[in-house]
Amino acid sequence: MELIDGKKTSAEIKQEIAAEVKNIIANGGRAPHLAAVLVGHDGGSETYVAHKIKSCEEVGFKSTLIRYEADVTEDELLKAVDRLNNDNDVDGFIVQLPLPKHIDEQKVIEAIDPKKDVDGFHPTNLGRLVAGLDTFVSATPSGIVDLLKRYNIPTAGKHCVIIGRSNIVGRPLSILMSQKGIDATVTVCHSRTENLKEIARTADILVAAIGKPGFVTADMVKPGAAVIDVGTTRVKSDQTKSGWKLKGDVDFDTVSPLCSYITPVPGGVGPMTICSLLKNTLKAGKQR
Repeated sequence: MELIDGKKTSAEIKQEIAAEVKNIIANGGRAPHLAAVLVGHDGGSETYVAHKIKSCEEVGFKSTLIRYEADVTEDELLKAVDRLNNDNDVDGFIVQLPLPKHIDEQKVIEAIDPKKDVDGFHPTNLGRLVAGLDTFVSATPSGIVDLLKRYNIPTAGKHCVIIGRSNIVGRPLSILMSQKGIDATVTVCHSRTENLKEIARTADILVAAIGKPGFVTADMVKPGAAVIDVGTTRVKSDQTKSGWKLKGDVDFDTVSPLCSYITPVPGGVGPMTICSLLKNTLKAGKQR
């Protein structure tokens, strides 16, 4: 079993991005500018946005954090999105999810200019992905594909089973994995899938993106499979100073002995998601 080190791989990609930014500036260009809108004080969102800002600094990007309290109105948030759409200094921006329940997340996503949608969530970008056109690919699926490529994990003709069908991970990843050049045969499973364990056991590449800690157990994994754990659920823990720890969708201790490759949580897919966001922002900067 080989551990897929997302931290190490993301550090390599950041070095590549930083070198490109230096080159842009040396040739009279400006550093890409990523803005993030954070609503409320969700612990996971706070941590994630802080990592994004730090990563921007590491690669030489300009970054801006725009904060709102959890009681911000939907109208106020949509106005903020409109301002960012029309700010020529901002190359790309994200609105950190989840949003408070009184705000329609889809309405906010659709209000973002697709040319600045570096999260890749806008229907226009998802549609271009389906059509095989150049676009901003959702950050987590893009990061997963980068990991598979950089670890030389075979994908052509392999059976990839994805557990989870969200528009953020499962659906876009299924499209990416079936595209020419990757050429996997893809099965998407979800809460209504019958015989899920049996299907999972046929996977050469098994991706768990369902948001249920420890959901994937040893009896769901084919020996020699590559297992990608997208889950990042906060669970209470008396073993950490914070009082919580991140737990993946895979029961790592029982599954890892069976695998050829496996991503840990934390330190697997998470760092790659941020790298993909940086890559999209660099791309947006070049396009603008």
